[in-house]
Amino acid sequence: MMRGAGAAEESIVELRSKRVYLPADESDGNRVLVDRLWPRGLSKEKLGDVAWVKGVAPSDALRKWFGHEPAKWDEFRKRYFAELDANPEGVTALRGALVAKGRNTLLFGTREEEHNNAVALCEYLRAHRRH
Repeated sequence: MMRGAGAAEESIVELRSKRVYLPADESDGNRVLVDRLWPRGLSKEKLGDVAWVKGVAPSDALRKWFGHEPAKWDEFRKRYFAELDANPEGVTALRGALVAKGRNTLLFGTREEEHNNAVALCEYLRAHRRH
């Protein structure tokens, strides 16, 4: 689970990430797909009630450069956060898809569960909370 220290004081929004191919669970809460492309082999019916905010996904160039290589993680996050800073409309759309009270699970398609855009987005949103 991805919940920052002191989250109850800062916000009641709880964020975590999960691979989209894992079965939905009641504990997921609000589910938001944050990949640019729809996951292969999953129909919208099978995925269920999921918001899709593709506008916050990393650029194709950044995604291809990163390739989910752990050695590039820090630089990926730096570049991705810069893209998000330059994309207030996408970040606003994502915030609009989140529920203010309760858990939000950001869904991603890659097999890499620790080094992906959803994990980075959780970090970014925690660091850029609304005041």
